[in-house]
Amino acid sequence: MGFFDGYNIATSGMGAQRTRINVVSANIANAKTTHTIDGGPYKKQHVVFEDLLLQAGNKTNKNDSEMSINLNQDLSLRGVGVKTIVESKDDPIMRYEPSHPDANQDGYVAYPNINPVVEMVDLIEAMRSYEANVASFTAHKDIDKKTLEILRQ
Repeated sequence: MGFFDGYNIATSGMGAQRTRINVVSANIANAKTTHTIDGGPYKKQHVVFEDLLLQAGNKTNKNDSEMSINLNQDLSLRGVGVKTIVESKDDPIMRYEPSHPDANQDGYVAYPNINPVVEMVDLIEAMRSYEANVASFTAHKDIDKKTLEILRQ
């Protein structure tokens, strides 16, 4: 493991969770949106993560001890990233509101199938994951600072 690998992994996690927070926030904000540019109600979105791997031989900041540790490993973990953002395939919720401007000929309005309570739980989970990555980054920084203090003596 290189000197900056811990920082890179933590910051990749923070970036991925920030994207997730933004997507969940958009879901909450559009929970009542019945008409979009594409027509129809807003479609809930989900973030799909992927692990970022790198060939051990391609590492840019490796040292001798790292090479001996990674001899039996083809890939080394480099963090997490956003693979894609997908739209939900759930059917919209139909509500009878004949006076609504987006009502169909039968008087029903299509609302997004978004449960604000579920979205808030997802938002809290993403925030906690972000905070855990911040704590990991801070711990790594504190360890490096202490190491430099010891070496300076």
